[in-house]
Amino acid sequence: MHIFRHFRTITHHRHLVIAHCFRCGIGLQGLRHDLSKYSPAEFFTGCKYFTGTHSPNEGERKEKGYSSSWMHHKGRNKHHFEYWTDISPVSKLYEPVKMPYNYLVEMFCDRIAASKTYMGEKYGDGCSLDYFLRGNGKDEMHPDTARELERLLRMLAEKGEKETFSYVSAEVKRKKKAPFDYAPEERKKE
Repeated sequence: MHIFRHFRTITHHRHLVIAHCFRCGIGLQGLRHDLSKYSPAEFFTGCKYFTGTHSPNEGERKEKGYSSSWMHHKGRNKHHFEYWTDISPVSKLYEPVKMPYNYLVEMFCDRIAASKTYMGEKYGDGCSLDYFLRGNGKDEMHPDTARELERLLRMLAEKGEKETFSYVSAEVKRKKKAPFDYAPEERKKE
């Protein structure tokens, strides 16, 4: 069991997310980020499968074929796209639902912080985009959510944190009354 190392890792990650959320204009939301990781259902699993190089959920999943910790986590944290699924009234199947912008921004901040936490000194502004493009998550998200997350990650890779966080902060303010309107009108025509 790696109690102190796991605690230090999740706390470091959480503090990075909080700082990023404040820079993006959702600071109070950031203060609630990942609190469920300190619950017994998630914390002790994290301690058992801790490596320091990737999520402990991967270790539990490898051993058991599933991760009870992840299932607990995704059902309580709206910044995970997996939270945003529901039964479609048309297909009668579970399908992804478009995320409200403020939770998409928290997911964006979470991905940057995870890359920084697990990559350490190897981190660069393009790392979160690379991880997103390598994974299969974009295929499981609502298409609009995946497009907007990729757009923000590309902006980060190309323009850096200062310009990207400034842009996101302005968008958060603009979207308070329209949380599902991801793109300005000129991009909707693309």
